[in-house]
Amino acid sequence: MIRVENVHFTYPGGTKALDNVSMTVEPGGIRAILGRSGSGKTTLLMCLSRFLEPQSGSISIDGRGLVSLDEVELRQSVGTVFQNLHLFPHLTVLENLTLAPVRVLEVPENKAKEQARDALERFGIGGLADAYPASISGGQAQRAAIARGLLLEPRYLLLDEPTSALDVQTSREFAQWLRTLREATTFIIVTHDIAFARDVASSGVLLKDGRVATEGALETAVLELEGEGAEDREGDRAGGG
Repeated sequence: MIRVENVHFTYPGGTKALDNVSMTVEPGGIRAILGRSGSGKTTLLMCLSRFLEPQSGSISIDGRGLVSLDEVELRQSVGTVFQNLHLFPHLTVLENLTLAPVRVLEVPENKAKEQARDALERFGIGGLADAYPASISGGQAQRAAIARGLLLEPRYLLLDEPTSALDVQTSREFAQWLRTLREATTFIIVTHDIAFARDVASSGVLLKDGRVATEGALETAVLELEGEGAEDREGDRAGGG
């Protein structure tokens, strides 16, 4: 279980991104973290993956503080696929997948390549092993990035806005594919894409102004997020904008 307790994070310029955030993520399934732009979603993901350290509060995984984990323990506990994917452009897809297992886990290169090829085949992109990231589609790049993340066998895999570069049809196909991976790890998806969240997640957290507005069933979070949009539209009409 991931437990977030009373987490605060303020950026150096004084922008408060997270304000007393508490939540839990049970292992298994897919959890969505929802919210509008500026709500604190990505900051929370960065704290969960230890790329940012909260000024106060705590984050623990299976009872162990995130700050106490060494690098190998951390990356086997929490993996992250960022919005821009971070596939190295000068490396082939296969080389992108084998880099972390070889360097972080010290897996022999031949074994890492075998595992990577198996993962690519399983994810339906086996023919792209020798391709470079610039030559593949957005959906294929998403699959490659998630395959790379799963090779470290993390207990939790965080996805930051995974549909941002995908069209509607590709997003639907990606959602269908992602549901088949629910047994591989626990996914935590940061997204503002309501349709995608409804397709893949069973539970959700809604952030508003850096605070948890609601937590629990996915539809509860979605309805409140949609309600925020309706309120803003009413305000725009009332203000003549």
